[in-house]
Amino acid sequence: MRVIAGSAKGHRLLPVPGDTTRPITDRVKESLFDILAFRLQGSVWLDLFAGTGGVGIEALSRGAEQVVFVDQAHRAIQILQRNLAATNLTGGAELHQGDAFRVLEQFAPSSFDYVYIAPPQYHDLWARALTMTDALQLVKPGGEAIVQVHPKEMHPVMLQHLVPTQERRYGSTLLAFYTLPLAEDPARDAAV
Repeated sequence: MRVIAGSAKGHRLLPVPGDTTRPITDRVKESLFDILAFRLQGSVWLDLFAGTGGVGIEALSRGAEQVVFVDQAHRAIQILQRNLAATNLTGGAELHQGDAFRVLEQFAPSSFDYVYIAPPQYHDLWARALTMTDALQLVKPGGEAIVQVHPKEMHPVMLQHLVPTQERRYGSTLLAFYTLPLAEDPARDAAV
């Protein structure tokens, strides 16, 4: 794992030991940031279930103003701190160690341009996190929640505010994008 572009380009990231995290591959990460390329400068991110911090660190390297990293595992937070220090990106980072769902409740509505959700597989945590992100209205108008899952995990989710816009599959990884429209119709519920 490495930082692909920006101020920390080429820096290798330490992995979290064991199999409790599923880091994003460089190929998928590069595709993700190609999709978001022109909207990164000055953006604010939530990297939920952050693990090594690969997505949030890439965002900071490419010009994001701030990334809030959340992970329950103490070891993941330690590795994340080391990765941030090695890339000289600690200034834009805020770290929270704790249960992701409790931490989500701490944020004000419209706090983030991007919420990246990549939890452990096959526990349906992604759907719970996405539903909660939607209900708490954490995404700014025009912003996105992005879910990283195995394609077999994907299923419809009832949402009140976020709208599914696209899915991209890269082998055993699926990225699903949910956007908060700039002008919202309050009567609309979306099923994905």
